[in-house]
Amino acid sequence: MTTQTRAIPAPANPDARNRAIILVLLIASFVVVLNETIMNVALPTLITEFRVTAGVAQWLATAFMLTMAVVIPTTGFLMQRLSTRAVFFLAMGTFTVGTVLAAIAPSFDLLLFARVVQAVGTAIMIPLLFTTVMTLIPAERRGAVMGSISIVIAVAPALGPTVSGLILQSMSWRFMFVFVLPFTIGALVFGARTLVNLGEPRRLSLDVVSLPLSAVGFGGLVYALSRLGESPAGLSDPLVSVPLLLSVFSLVLFVWRQQVLQRQDAPLLDLRALRYPVFTVGVVSIMLLAVAFFGGAILLPLYLQDVRGLSTLQTGLLVLPGGVLMGVLAPAIGRLYDRHGPALLATPGAVLLTLSLWSFSRITAETGVTALLALHLVMSAGLALTFTPLFTAATTPLPARLYSHGSAIMNTLQQVAGAAGTALLITVMTGRTTRALAEGMALPLARAEGVRAAFGVASGIALVLALLVLFMRRTSAPSGEEADRAHVQAGH
Repeated sequence: MTTQTRAIPAPANPDARNRAIILVLLIASFVVVLNETIMNVALPTLITEFRVTAGVAQWLATAFMLTMAVVIPTTGFLMQRLSTRAVFFLAMGTFTVGTVLAAIAPSFDLLLFARVVQAVGTAIMIPLLFTTVMTLIPAERRGAVMGSISIVIAVAPALGPTVSGLILQSMSWRFMFVFVLPFTIGALVFGARTLVNLGEPRRLSLDVVSLPLSAVGFGGLVYALSRLGESPAGLSDPLVSVPLLLSVFSLVLFVWRQQVLQRQDAPLLDLRALRYPVFTVGVVSIMLLAVAFFGGAILLPLYLQDVRGLSTLQTGLLVLPGGVLMGVLAPAIGRLYDRHGPALLATPGAVLLTLSLWSFSRITAETGVTALLALHLVMSAGLALTFTPLFTAATTPLPARLYSHGSAIMNTLQQVAGAAGTALLITVMTGRTTRALAEGMALPLARAEGVRAAFGVASGIALVLALLVLFMRRTSAPSGEEADRAHVQAGH
């Protein structure tokens, strides 16, 4: 049984309507992703203002990541249960409320709560963008649009630290949220005028068993992995081992529960998407890419600040060109994908990524800034060449009924992989630094040793990715997809 929803009348030209829909979702996604990294360089300021420890302040990042891991698995259900406009306003409305609360927060506790509210909106917005693109754009033209999404994924995180560094130079940390607020309100207004409902919501019931299993499973896993990167005791730390065991147990039960619900066609997260081999290989590849991406994003700033003594603003400015390069390359890479498929792009991209990470593992405390910038640009080019082809090729074989669930699976596992990669590389870096200090090495040199070791591990992971992308190929859209798309184009 379906519930009819009133859709705003679509323009006579469906292509113009589709471009407008995707544009508003791209703008909204850019804002929420920019916000995700804007807090990183403000932690020392917040530690001083609220008189909290570094461990407590770090929860502003950890809680955000945990919330994303808990909410994203539910988005497949939300996008089938609610209309497109309802999901959009839920995402951006929640994000706007969180932004206002963060800007006026009188205490650290309220600021932390505000970040959680923002994360809920972010977790809903990103899968909505991916699912809408898959719904509206035919497989043979999807690469070009996915290239535009790469701009959101690449440029917004790179801009975050730079923007916040510039703001903190002369203004209060609250202006980081004041800066974001007009863009969120503008996206809401633009969405109200532009967005139409796609398809028809289904009358589904939320499974009260799957929801806590998903929250404990994915949230516990991200928490344990985050703690693992910070705890000197590693897996023997109860704050790591206990959540890890609980999360694994919950995930086993969650998978079993989804298989039961699949027979009733009502899973919270439809895992049947993983029965498509190209999708599964693509998901694993994107997880490996996330490890390299998040690892590089963490390791290079640590090296620049702890070893080279650069300020947060200088660090942000140094990594900014790489993000801009990814944004510039992304549209062309998307068009090339539509002509040639994934192998021609993803294979050299993964090779460039591997070589750049390996080169980072050879840097010293005296490596020139120009050489570091050049290596970061090569790494960014490798990421750009890899992301769009992998995501587009992975999602093409999915039938329309699995679009929202496939997007939720991919985004959830990307978050988990990012947490795992960060934990792994920080653990490697810390361990090597500790051994170097024990060997009598000076602190900056010991830290450089740790960063080199972590980059070496990251290059090994990228090498596995380079081998795996050889198995990615362009597949045809499943039969019936065009009929489903025509149904959506009719304005239902």
